[in-house]
Amino acid sequence: MRVISKAALEGLRRRYKPGTRVELLQMDDVQAPPIGTKGTVLGVDDIGSIMVAWDNGSGLSVAYGADLCRVVSGDE
Repeated sequence: MRVISKAALEGLRRRYKPGTRVELLQMDDVQAPPIGTKGTVLGVDDIGSIMVAWDNGSGLSVAYGADLCRVVSGDE
């Protein structure tokens, strides 16, 4: 796992504000939601994980430096 800098953490918190809609692009976990699953950001924790309430009911976070998601507009 990569250690996040203070500047990078602040950047993540600006980009992934609570309520932001995201789409999962990559997650290396046997319990991961399917790629393409959308969800709503709950926040970013102190190690840079993006906490998401996935539309399929999953609650797995997007791990900094390992997993990927992207911001989507409300109509996607």
